[in-house]
Amino acid sequence: MRRMWALLLVCLVSLPVSASQGGENESISLDGTGIETLYFDEVMRTNDGRSDYADFGVILMMEDDSNISNIRWITQVCINSGICLPPQESTMDKGDDGSFAHRLDTEPGYSYINWKFVIEMENGSESHIPDAGFGWRVWSDCWFDNGTWGGSETYCQEEDSALPGFTVSMVMASMAMAALMARRD
Repeated sequence: MRRMWALLLVCLVSLPVSASQGGENESISLDGTGIETLYFDEVMRTNDGRSDYADFGVILMMEDDSNISNIRWITQVCINSGICLPPQESTMDKGDDGSFAHRLDTEPGYSYINWKFVIEMENGSESHIPDAGFGWRVWSDCWFDNGTWGGSETYCQEEDSALPGFTVSMVMASMAMAALMARRD
């Protein structure tokens, strides 16, 4: 019985980390959100060693921004090994034309960025777009997802390794755990 549990554990840990289709940008509909237009970079440029930094930006216009005091942009970047860093919060800059904009510095190894907005009203209320989770995802110019390299650039690809380090470590740890569990029988 323990051998079956050990094998099941190894199989579960070996499953892909990402449930989405790698390399495909995702976005929610703007209908009913109060956002009139949303512009964002179609690809997240990462630092490829040829420049000091790279960035990713969004610009949004609200349908009626008269009572909006602030918009927070909640971002989460995920790295090539499939691990997502903790969400980061930024206050968007309000332009003279009523637009809200912000840019995020990106680093090497980011595979994609997820984001959402929190709209703060002058009366203290706030609304989350979307209500739960992240509504948008944009992939970088060089990414790794579930054994596949992609993007318009190749500078991040490692030819020597078929799997990123974290996945290899998890598989090795799972196999060691399974072997120890099987020996206990």
